[in-house]
Amino acid sequence: MQSKRRASLNNFRFGGSASEDSPSILEYTDKPHQFSYYVQEEVKMANASTPTVIENFGQVDLMYISIESTIALVSVLGNVLVVLVIGMNQTLRDPTFCFIVSLAMADIAVGTLVIPLAVVISLGLMTPFYSCLFISCLLVIITQSSILSLLAIAIDRFLRVKIPTRYNIIVTQRRAWLAVGLCWLLSFLAGLVPMAGWHHSPPGNISTVPIQCQFISVMRLDYMVYFNFFGWVVVPLTVMTGLYAEIFRVICRQLNRRAEATTTDSSKYYRKELKLAKSLALVLFLFALCWLPLHCMNCIVFFCPTCYVPKSAFYVGIFMSHGNSALNPLVYAFRIQRFRDTLIHIIQRFVLCKTSSTISSSHGPGTITEKTQVQM
Repeated sequence: MQSKRRASLNNFRFGGSASEDSPSILEYTDKPHQFSYYVQEEVKMANASTPTVIENFGQVDLMYISIESTIALVSVLGNVLVVLVIGMNQTLRDPTFCFIVSLAMADIAVGTLVIPLAVVISLGLMTPFYSCLFISCLLVIITQSSILSLLAIAIDRFLRVKIPTRYNIIVTQRRAWLAVGLCWLLSFLAGLVPMAGWHHSPPGNISTVPIQCQFISVMRLDYMVYFNFFGWVVVPLTVMTGLYAEIFRVICRQLNRRAEATTTDSSKYYRKELKLAKSLALVLFLFALCWLPLHCMNCIVFFCPTCYVPKSAFYVGIFMSHGNSALNPLVYAFRIQRFRDTLIHIIQRFVLCKTSSTISSSHGPGTITEKTQVQM
Protein backbone atom coordinates (compact mmCIF):
# COMPACT_ATOMS: atom_id res chain seq x y z
CA MET A 1 0.00 0.00 0.00
CA GLN A 2 2.83 2.39 0.84
CA SER A 3 4.60 1.73 -2.44
CA LYS A 4 1.43 2.41 -4.42
CA ARG A 5 0.88 5.69 -2.61
CA ARG A 6 4.46 6.70 -3.20
CA ALA A 7 4.06 5.93 -6.93
CA SER A 8 0.85 7.91 -7.06
CA LEU A 9 2.57 10.90 -5.47
CA ASN A 10 5.46 10.68 -7.89
CA ASN A 11 3.08 10.52 -10.84
CA PHE A 12 1.08 13.44 -9.49
CA ARG A 13 4.14 15.66 -9.86
CA PHE A 14 4.37 14.56 -13.52
CA GLY A 15 7.77 12.98 -13.04
CA GLY A 16 9.66 15.94 -11.61
CA SER A 17 12.30 15.32 -8.98
CA ALA A 18 11.02 15.89 -5.48
CA SER A 19 12.24 18.87 -3.51
CA GLU A 20 11.24 20.88 -0.50
CA ASP A 21 9.75 23.57 -2.77
CA SER A 22 7.62 21.19 -4.82
CA PRO A 23 3.88 21.24 -4.06
CA SER A 24 2.77 18.15 -2.24
CA ILE A 25 -0.42 16.14 -2.44
CA LEU A 26 -1.57 18.00 0.69
CA GLU A 27 -2.75 20.81 -1.54
CA TYR A 28 -5.12 18.54 -3.45
CA THR A 29 -6.86 16.53 -0.77
CA ASP A 30 -9.08 17.20 2.21
CA LYS A 31 -7.33 14.47 4.26
CA PRO A 32 -3.78 15.79 4.69
CA HIS A 33 -3.03 13.72 7.78
CA GLN A 34 -3.09 10.54 5.66
CA PHE A 35 -0.34 11.76 3.36
CA SER A 36 2.08 13.90 5.39
CA TYR A 37 4.33 10.98 6.26
CA TYR A 38 4.47 9.73 2.67
CA VAL A 39 5.27 13.17 1.25
CA GLN A 40 8.15 13.70 3.70
CA GLU A 41 9.50 10.20 3.06
CA GLU A 42 9.22 10.77 -0.70
CA VAL A 43 11.38 13.90 -0.46
CA LYS A 44 14.07 12.11 1.57
CA MET A 45 14.17 9.14 -0.83
CA ALA A 46 14.47 11.39 -3.89
CA ASN A 47 17.28 13.44 -2.38
CA ALA A 48 19.16 10.29 -1.35
CA SER A 49 19.11 8.75 -4.85
CA THR A 50 19.52 11.77 -7.13
CA PRO A 51 22.08 10.24 -9.61
CA THR A 52 19.91 7.18 -10.32
CA VAL A 53 16.79 9.28 -10.75
CA ILE A 54 18.56 11.68 -13.14
CA GLU A 55 19.88 8.80 -15.24
CA ASN A 56 16.47 7.09 -15.50
CA PHE A 57 14.65 10.30 -16.28
CA GLY A 58 17.30 11.16 -18.90
CA GLN A 59 16.42 8.04 -20.89
CA VAL A 60 12.69 8.66 -20.55
CA ASP A 61 13.06 12.33 -21.47
CA LEU A 62 15.09 11.48 -24.58
CA MET A 63 12.39 9.12 -25.86
CA TYR A 64 9.66 11.61 -24.90
CA ILE A 65 11.37 14.49 -26.73
CA SER A 66 11.97 12.32 -29.82
CA ILE A 67 8.31 11.27 -30.10
CA GLU A 68 7.06 14.80 -29.42
CA SER A 69 9.42 16.24 -32.04
CA THR A 70 8.13 13.79 -34.65
CA ILE A 71 4.51 14.66 -33.83
CA ALA A 72 5.31 18.39 -34.00
CA LEU A 73 6.98 18.08 -37.41
CA VAL A 74 4.14 16.05 -38.93
CA SER A 75 1.50 18.34 -37.42
CA VAL A 76 3.11 21.55 -38.71
CA LEU A 77 3.77 20.24 -42.21
CA GLY A 78 0.31 18.67 -42.57
CA ASN A 79 -1.63 21.70 -41.37
CA VAL A 80 0.47 24.18 -43.36
CA LEU A 81 -0.58 22.16 -46.40
CA VAL A 82 -4.22 22.47 -45.26
CA VAL A 83 -3.93 26.27 -45.20
CA LEU A 84 -2.18 26.29 -48.61
CA VAL A 85 -4.81 24.05 -50.18
CA ILE A 86 -7.69 26.22 -48.97
CA GLY A 87 -5.87 29.37 -50.04
CA MET A 88 -5.20 28.08 -53.58
CA ASN A 89 -8.58 26.48 -54.29
CA GLN A 90 -11.36 29.03 -54.73
CA THR A 91 -14.05 26.36 -54.36
CA LEU A 92 -12.86 25.79 -50.78
CA ARG A 93 -13.24 29.42 -49.74
CA ASP A 94 -16.60 29.09 -48.06
CA PRO A 95 -17.48 29.71 -44.37
CA THR A 96 -16.98 26.07 -43.38
CA PHE A 97 -13.40 26.08 -44.56
CA CYS A 98 -12.77 29.36 -42.71
CA PHE A 99 -13.36 27.38 -39.52
CA ILE A 100 -11.20 24.53 -40.85
CA VAL A 101 -8.39 27.07 -41.35
CA SER A 102 -8.88 28.17 -37.73
CA LEU A 103 -8.61 24.54 -36.61
CA ALA A 104 -5.50 24.09 -38.76
CA MET A 105 -3.92 27.20 -37.21
CA ALA A 106 -4.58 25.76 -33.75
CA ASP A 107 -2.94 22.51 -34.83
CA ILE A 108 0.06 24.43 -36.21
CA ALA A 109 0.29 26.18 -32.83
CA VAL A 110 0.35 22.74 -31.19
CA GLY A 111 3.42 21.83 -33.23
CA THR A 112 5.24 25.17 -32.89
CA LEU A 113 4.24 26.22 -29.35
CA VAL A 114 2.43 23.58 -27.31
CA ILE A 115 4.78 20.65 -27.88
CA PRO A 116 8.01 22.66 -27.31
CA LEU A 117 6.52 24.21 -24.17
CA ALA A 118 5.30 20.79 -22.99
CA VAL A 119 8.84 19.48 -23.38
CA VAL A 120 10.17 22.43 -21.36
CA ILE A 121 7.64 21.70 -18.61
CA SER A 122 8.44 17.97 -18.63
CA LEU A 123 12.13 18.73 -18.06
CA GLY A 124 11.27 20.74 -14.95
CA LEU A 125 13.43 23.75 -15.80
CA MET A 126 13.82 26.50 -13.19
CA THR A 127 11.69 29.52 -14.09
CA PRO A 128 9.90 32.34 -12.25
CA PHE A 129 6.51 31.24 -10.94
CA TYR A 130 4.36 33.42 -13.19
CA SER A 131 6.42 32.59 -16.28
CA CYS A 132 5.70 28.92 -15.65
CA LEU A 133 2.02 29.73 -15.06
CA PHE A 134 1.78 31.68 -18.33
CA ILE A 135 3.42 28.82 -20.27
CA SER A 136 0.91 26.39 -18.76
CA CYS A 137 -1.98 28.70 -19.68
CA LEU A 138 -0.84 28.76 -23.31
CA LEU A 139 -1.20 24.97 -23.44
CA VAL A 140 -4.82 25.32 -22.33
CA ILE A 141 -5.58 28.18 -24.75
CA ILE A 142 -4.72 26.11 -27.84
CA THR A 143 -6.97 23.27 -26.68
CA GLN A 144 -9.83 25.70 -26.14
CA SER A 145 -9.40 27.16 -29.63
CA SER A 146 -9.58 23.69 -31.19
CA ILE A 147 -12.77 22.85 -29.29
CA LEU A 148 -14.45 26.15 -30.23
CA SER A 149 -13.40 25.80 -33.88
CA LEU A 150 -15.01 22.34 -33.96
CA LEU A 151 -18.14 23.80 -32.35
CA ALA A 152 -18.25 26.57 -34.98
CA ILE A 153 -17.94 23.95 -37.74
CA ALA A 154 -20.81 21.93 -36.27
CA ILE A 155 -23.05 25.02 -36.01
CA ASP A 156 -22.16 26.00 -39.58
CA ARG A 157 -23.08 22.55 -40.97
CA PHE A 158 -26.28 22.54 -38.91
CA LEU A 159 -27.39 25.85 -40.44
CA ARG A 160 -26.40 24.58 -43.88
CA VAL A 161 -28.87 21.69 -43.77
CA LYS A 162 -31.50 23.31 -41.55
CA ILE A 163 -31.97 26.54 -43.54
CA PRO A 164 -30.37 25.84 -46.94
CA THR A 165 -32.24 28.63 -48.75
CA ARG A 166 -31.21 31.36 -46.26
CA TYR A 167 -27.78 29.99 -45.38
CA ASN A 168 -25.81 32.12 -47.88
CA ILE A 169 -27.58 35.25 -46.64
CA ILE A 170 -27.00 34.58 -42.94
CA VAL A 171 -23.56 32.93 -43.01
CA THR A 172 -21.25 35.17 -45.02
CA GLN A 173 -17.48 34.84 -45.19
CA ARG A 174 -17.05 38.07 -43.24
CA ARG A 175 -19.27 36.78 -40.44
CA ALA A 176 -17.40 33.48 -40.49
CA TRP A 177 -14.07 35.24 -39.90
CA LEU A 178 -15.66 37.30 -37.12
CA ALA A 179 -16.79 34.02 -35.54
CA VAL A 180 -13.22 32.69 -35.85
CA GLY A 181 -11.93 35.79 -34.07
CA LEU A 182 -14.55 35.34 -31.35
CA CYS A 183 -13.48 31.70 -30.87
CA TRP A 184 -9.87 32.70 -30.33
CA LEU A 185 -10.83 35.57 -28.02
CA LEU A 186 -12.91 33.24 -25.83
CA SER A 187 -10.07 30.73 -25.86
CA PHE A 188 -7.62 33.32 -24.54
CA LEU A 189 -10.05 34.52 -21.87
CA ALA A 190 -10.81 30.98 -20.65
CA GLY A 191 -7.19 29.85 -20.80
CA LEU A 192 -5.86 32.88 -18.92
CA VAL A 193 -8.27 32.48 -15.98
CA PRO A 194 -5.47 30.98 -13.81
CA MET A 195 -3.44 34.18 -14.32
CA ALA A 196 -6.27 36.04 -12.55
CA GLY A 197 -5.77 34.02 -9.37
CA TRP A 198 -7.07 30.46 -9.89
CA HIS A 199 -3.65 28.88 -9.41
CA HIS A 200 -1.41 27.51 -6.68
CA SER A 201 0.33 30.00 -4.43
CA PRO A 202 4.04 30.57 -5.12
CA PRO A 203 6.43 28.89 -2.64
CA GLY A 204 6.51 31.07 0.45
CA ASN A 205 4.15 33.47 -1.38
CA ILE A 206 7.21 34.91 -3.13
CA SER A 207 6.58 34.91 -6.90
CA THR A 208 10.11 36.02 -7.81
CA VAL A 209 11.76 32.86 -6.47
CA PRO A 210 12.49 30.42 -9.34
CA ILE A 211 10.61 27.13 -9.17
CA GLN A 212 10.92 23.84 -11.00
CA CYS A 213 8.41 24.51 -13.77
CA GLN A 214 5.87 21.71 -13.94
CA PHE A 215 2.25 21.96 -15.04
CA ILE A 216 0.79 20.58 -11.81
CA SER A 217 2.98 22.81 -9.65
CA VAL A 218 1.20 25.96 -10.87
CA MET A 219 -2.18 24.84 -12.28
CA ARG A 220 -4.87 23.73 -9.86
CA LEU A 221 -6.62 20.48 -10.68
CA ASP A 222 -10.04 21.85 -9.72
CA TYR A 223 -9.61 24.40 -12.54
CA MET A 224 -8.53 21.68 -14.98
CA VAL A 225 -11.39 19.34 -14.01
CA TYR A 226 -14.38 21.58 -13.24
CA PHE A 227 -13.70 24.60 -15.47
CA ASN A 228 -11.58 23.29 -18.33
CA PHE A 229 -12.87 19.72 -18.71
CA PHE A 230 -16.50 19.85 -17.59
CA GLY A 231 -17.17 23.42 -18.73
CA TRP A 232 -15.08 23.74 -21.89
CA VAL A 233 -14.75 20.18 -23.17
CA VAL A 234 -17.70 18.05 -22.03
CA VAL A 235 -20.36 20.71 -22.66
CA PRO A 236 -19.18 21.62 -26.21
CA LEU A 237 -18.71 17.94 -27.10
CA THR A 238 -22.25 17.19 -25.93
CA VAL A 239 -23.64 20.11 -27.96
CA MET A 240 -21.69 19.03 -31.06
CA THR A 241 -22.86 15.43 -30.72
CA GLY A 242 -26.45 16.65 -30.63
CA LEU A 243 -25.91 18.94 -33.63
CA TYR A 244 -24.41 16.19 -35.79
CA ALA A 245 -27.16 13.78 -34.76
CA GLU A 246 -29.72 16.35 -35.93
CA ILE A 247 -27.72 17.01 -39.13
CA PHE A 248 -27.74 13.34 -40.07
CA ARG A 249 -31.44 13.04 -39.18
CA VAL A 250 -32.39 16.01 -41.38
CA ILE A 251 -30.24 14.84 -44.30
CA CYS A 252 -31.57 11.28 -44.21
CA ARG A 253 -35.15 12.56 -44.05
CA GLN A 254 -34.56 14.91 -46.98
CA LEU A 255 -32.90 12.17 -49.03
CA ASN A 256 -35.86 9.86 -48.44
CA ARG A 257 -38.27 12.58 -49.54
CA ARG A 258 -36.22 13.41 -52.64
CA ALA A 259 -36.00 9.72 -53.54
CA GLU A 260 -39.78 9.53 -53.55
CA ALA A 261 -40.08 12.75 -55.56
CA THR A 262 -37.14 11.81 -57.88
CA THR A 263 -35.65 15.33 -57.75
CA THR A 264 -32.03 14.75 -58.68
CA ASP A 265 -30.65 18.25 -57.97
CA SER A 266 -31.78 18.30 -54.34
CA SER A 267 -30.60 14.72 -53.86
CA LYS A 268 -27.12 15.63 -55.08
CA TYR A 269 -27.03 18.59 -52.70
CA TYR A 270 -27.95 16.53 -49.65
CA ARG A 271 -25.64 13.64 -50.62
CA LYS A 272 -22.77 16.11 -50.83
CA GLU A 273 -23.75 17.57 -47.46
CA LEU A 274 -23.96 14.07 -45.98
CA LYS A 275 -20.46 13.18 -47.16
CA LEU A 276 -18.93 16.40 -45.80
CA ALA A 277 -20.84 16.04 -42.52
CA LYS A 278 -19.45 12.50 -42.12
CA SER A 279 -15.91 13.78 -42.67
CA LEU A 280 -16.27 16.59 -40.13
CA ALA A 281 -17.98 14.28 -37.63
CA LEU A 282 -14.95 11.98 -37.99
CA VAL A 283 -12.70 14.94 -37.10
CA LEU A 284 -14.82 15.51 -33.98
CA PHE A 285 -14.71 11.81 -33.05
CA LEU A 286 -10.90 11.72 -33.37
CA PHE A 287 -10.61 14.84 -31.19
CA ALA A 288 -12.70 13.25 -28.45
CA LEU A 289 -10.85 9.93 -28.75
CA CYS A 290 -7.44 11.63 -28.43
CA TRP A 291 -8.21 14.15 -25.69
CA LEU A 292 -10.63 12.40 -23.34
CA PRO A 293 -8.11 9.87 -21.89
CA LEU A 294 -5.83 12.62 -20.53
CA HIS A 295 -8.77 14.53 -19.05
CA CYS A 296 -10.14 11.33 -17.51
CA MET A 297 -6.79 10.62 -15.85
CA ASN A 298 -6.82 14.16 -14.41
CA CYS A 299 -10.27 13.41 -12.99
CA ILE A 300 -9.04 10.15 -11.44
CA VAL A 301 -6.11 11.90 -9.75
CA PHE A 302 -8.35 14.74 -8.56
CA PHE A 303 -11.30 12.73 -7.24
CA CYS A 304 -9.25 9.75 -6.00
CA PRO A 305 -5.85 10.93 -4.69
CA THR A 306 -4.97 7.44 -3.46
CA CYS A 307 -5.62 5.82 -6.86
CA TYR A 308 -2.52 4.86 -8.82
CA VAL A 309 -2.19 6.11 -12.39
CA PRO A 310 1.09 5.04 -14.04
CA LYS A 311 3.32 7.77 -15.36
CA SER A 312 3.47 5.90 -18.67
CA ALA A 313 -0.32 6.27 -18.96
CA PHE A 314 0.02 10.04 -18.65
CA TYR A 315 2.68 10.05 -21.35
CA VAL A 316 0.42 8.04 -23.66
CA GLY A 317 -2.41 10.49 -22.97
CA ILE A 318 -0.15 13.44 -23.79
CA PHE A 319 1.04 11.78 -27.02
CA MET A 320 -2.55 11.07 -28.07
CA SER A 321 -3.68 14.65 -27.42
CA HIS A 322 -0.78 16.11 -29.39
CA GLY A 323 -1.03 13.47 -32.13
CA ASN A 324 -4.60 14.55 -32.84
CA SER A 325 -3.21 17.67 -34.54
CA ALA A 326 -1.48 15.48 -37.13
CA LEU A 327 -4.62 13.43 -37.92
CA ASN A 328 -6.94 16.13 -39.29
CA PRO A 329 -5.02 16.73 -42.57
CA LEU A 330 -5.23 12.97 -43.24
CA VAL A 331 -9.01 13.07 -42.80
CA TYR A 332 -9.34 15.99 -45.22
CA ALA A 333 -7.03 14.34 -47.79
CA PHE A 334 -8.79 10.98 -47.78
CA ARG A 335 -12.39 12.15 -47.29
CA ILE A 336 -12.76 15.44 -49.25
CA GLN A 337 -12.10 15.13 -52.98
CA ARG A 338 -11.72 18.87 -53.62
CA PHE A 339 -9.07 19.01 -50.94
CA ARG A 340 -7.33 15.88 -52.25
CA ASP A 341 -7.24 17.15 -55.85
CA THR A 342 -5.69 20.46 -54.83
CA LEU A 343 -3.18 18.72 -52.56
CA ILE A 344 -2.05 16.49 -55.45
CA HIS A 345 -1.73 19.60 -57.63
CA ILE A 346 0.50 21.31 -55.03
CA ILE A 347 2.71 18.24 -54.65
CA GLN A 348 3.09 17.84 -58.42
CA ARG A 349 3.83 21.51 -58.99
CA PHE A 350 6.06 22.42 -56.04
CA VAL A 351 7.56 19.07 -54.99
CA LEU A 352 7.81 17.14 -58.28
CA CYS A 353 8.37 20.41 -60.22
CA LYS A 354 5.91 19.58 -62.99
CA THR A 355 4.75 22.39 -65.28
CA SER A 356 1.18 23.68 -65.32
CA SER A 357 0.59 22.32 -68.83
CA THR A 358 1.66 18.84 -67.75
CA ILE A 359 -0.62 18.93 -64.72
CA SER A 360 -3.55 20.25 -66.79
CA SER A 361 -3.17 17.51 -69.38
CA SER A 362 -3.13 14.89 -66.64
CA HIS A 363 -6.04 16.14 -64.54
CA GLY A 364 -7.98 18.45 -66.78
CA PRO A 365 -8.04 22.25 -66.80
CA GLY A 366 -8.86 24.50 -63.91
CA THR A 367 -8.06 22.24 -60.99
CA ILE A 368 -7.29 25.18 -58.72
CA THR A 369 -9.15 28.19 -60.03
CA GLU A 370 -12.41 26.93 -61.38
CA LYS A 371 -15.36 28.42 -59.57
CA THR A 372 -17.84 25.72 -60.38
CA GLN A 373 -18.68 23.32 -57.59
CA VAL A 374 -16.49 20.24 -57.71
CA GLN A 375 -18.05 16.89 -56.99
CA MET A 376 -17.14 15.72 -53.49
